[in-house]
Amino acid sequence: MSNYSEVIGFIKNQFDNKAFIPLHEPRFLGNEKKYVVDTIDSTFVSSVGAYVEKFEGMMSSISGTNKSIAVVNGTSALQVALRLAGVNAGDEVITQALTFIATVNAIIYNGAAPVFIDVDLDTMGLSPNAVEAFLEEFGEMREGICYNKKTNKKIAACMPMHTFGFPVHLDELLKVCNKWNIPLVEDAAEAIGSEYHSNPIGSFGKLGVFSFNGNKIVTSGGGGAIVTNNVELGIKAKHLTTTAKVPHPYEYVHDEIGYNFRMPNLNAALACAQLEQLPSFIDSKRTLAHEYDSFFNSKGINFRTELPYTKANYWLMCVELENKLERELFLKETNENGVMTRPIWQLIFKSPLYSGFQKDAQINAMYLEDRIVNIPSSVR
Repeated sequence: MSNYSEVIGFIKNQFDNKAFIPLHEPRFLGNEKKYVVDTIDSTFVSSVGAYVEKFEGMMSSISGTNKSIAVVNGTSALQVALRLAGVNAGDEVITQALTFIATVNAIIYNGAAPVFIDVDLDTMGLSPNAVEAFLEEFGEMREGICYNKKTNKKIAACMPMHTFGFPVHLDELLKVCNKWNIPLVEDAAEAIGSEYHSNPIGSFGKLGVFSFNGNKIVTSGGGGAIVTNNVELGIKAKHLTTTAKVPHPYEYVHDEIGYNFRMPNLNAALACAQLEQLPSFIDSKRTLAHEYDSFFNSKGINFRTELPYTKANYWLMCVELENKLERELFLKETNENGVMTRPIWQLIFKSPLYSGFQKDAQINAMYLEDRIVNIPSSVR
């Protein structure tokens, strides 16, 4: 298409023809004010309080896991989850370059190095076939531990990111990881409520991580969660993220280097009210996605939809344009006319900060980088 006026009109119509349509904004339609005021009245607004415990229970239920730990944001959750998975300084972590910077920053925070592997075109997430091809070429088992023959470093974890809430091919990826004895950590920051073969995203890996930033489907203002089916790991996660303080009536004793990554009770109160509305929020977004799909297909534009055996939360919805030139035209016309759109992330290895790390050919990632654009996706 050379003119996107019909697209702009259709998107504006979905959001009451407002002058400006943001990419994704929060909706506070439930008990948010009630719970926050309750927290203020209780005076427990900081890192201890009833809403923190309630939030953790709700997240365990939503993610289908045995243990959930509330933390201050998704990035800190990723950092601690990797440490709990066994990632140490000098190790490597397999991940994707088509992701938000936090995925890779968390690896660096642990003193480890990312290995950038290509994504699949259908999921936009880490490709099991590409991971397997990389390990067949560079992987080597030494006493049950996988090493990279090229760097001589231990490959301590594999961390896929469920892009925009679309699940990666988890069965195949888990098969590869199990073959090479590499723990899987799910970066599910964008995928709360998404499902793979009817099971919640976040429950497949050794650990899973969620984000509750202001631009997510449900928000706590700032917040994150670590989830796991390993209760011992969950207890350890709680210990590490609360400064590794040993329980004592009055003494301050810390038995290892921990983190002050606690979610304040005030934020947890907001999160609980938001989580109560998660099913209706996702229903609203899936209805919007269906309407987008019908419209864009009629215009010959590929609107990205879920795979048959998955349920996507459609956090950020996206279209695939014909080429980079068409992508730039789409971005220019929509943003100049009050419809906020943005391109998918620049591949991480293109940043000077991360240009020196090992990567494969990145054929699919580069294809998607040139063509994918996010469109307004808020709950209506």
